[in-house]
Amino acid sequence: MFDLRAVQAAIRELNLSGWLLYDFRGLNVLARRVAGLPADAHLSRRWFYFVPANGEPKKLVHAIEPAALDHLPGSATRYLKWQELEAGVGALLAGSKDVAMEYVPRNANPYVSRVDAGTIELVKSFGVNVIPSGDLISFFEATWSDEQEKMHFEAAKHTRSAYDVAFQFIADEIRAKGSVGEIAVQNRIMKHFADHGMITDHPPIVGQGPHSGDPHFAPSPANESQIKAGDFVLVDLWAKLDKPMAVYSDLTRTAFVGDTVPEKYVKIFNIVAAARDAGIKCVQDAFAAKHPLCGWEVDDATRAVIEKAGYGQWFIHRTGHSIGQETHGNGANIDNLETKDERRILPRTCFSIEPGIYLPEFGVRSEVNVYVDGNGGVHVTGGDPQTEIHRIVV
Repeated sequence: MFDLRAVQAAIRELNLSGWLLYDFRGLNVLARRVAGLPADAHLSRRWFYFVPANGEPKKLVHAIEPAALDHLPGSATRYLKWQELEAGVGALLAGSKDVAMEYVPRNANPYVSRVDAGTIELVKSFGVNVIPSGDLISFFEATWSDEQEKMHFEAAKHTRSAYDVAFQFIADEIRAKGSVGEIAVQNRIMKHFADHGMITDHPPIVGQGPHSGDPHFAPSPANESQIKAGDFVLVDLWAKLDKPMAVYSDLTRTAFVGDTVPEKYVKIFNIVAAARDAGIKCVQDAFAAKHPLCGWEVDDATRAVIEKAGYGQWFIHRTGHSIGQETHGNGANIDNLETKDERRILPRTCFSIEPGIYLPEFGVRSEVNVYVDGNGGVHVTGGDPQTEIHRIVV
């Protein structure tokens, strides 16, 4: 539900004149969500909704869809001709200076930059400075309600216990048959999710040996490997409760099939775990000191450990991502590699910290979720972080 008072308070906190929400046929999913439009709402014409720092919001809607924004507060103006649309945008912005939109210069952060260049040109033509709306989006799209927080912690219990189920299944199958396929393990995890009222947008990653060195490996009948004694295994899984507004838990753990884990795996795991812990500490220290923290800073703290150990070239993705109703949410990412994410990490938001080292013969990733509660408390969810490679004894 759109909360005008909260939105205007956030706009004022950021010293902006207002926030201009715009969409055409679902191109700006962020604006649609903030505006409270249902996912299945079919609107075929451009609409604008301007929320000033103070005063009444204003709507600009097409004559064929005059009720498009009736659920939102504020007065509406209808346009029919393109000339009326352009004049209408100018009227919305009259007297404004710095206006937020889903735009980032040079498309430096594509997660936020959803408005096309032509529309930005139109807005700027009225003498307005367009400011990235990333922090506003985080306020109203990435922050969790009390109920979502509760659902995340419940989901985290089941994603964590999925590892006990998966590793036991691997052990049982190898004892009985000598090996087990990656897809069979994947299917067993999916059954665990179903048994606990959980859903996911994609089956988990189960990677044996070289497959663990591919961060986005997806087992299929054409590429599947068998897991057997002496093998290294990576499992990355994510799911949420099958309830409205539920949010994800997303974890990665590693295991070795055998009594003693070879040193080559232990060495890499220890570096990755130290990097993960450095990222967690960065967040904990910042919130304890009440110091503003951006996603890129946590990436730097984490990545520095792996680079110092000499494996920087093998850490080939950002440190983490926002978590929400989608696995990859719309808040600040932990990233100074693929983008420089300058969005602030806010209370009531969640994100992953998941450094990895991906070598040709195997890869190690250790992923936890970090949730910052409404009081600035920092929680690592999904059980204690993995401190050593799990041994699957057969």
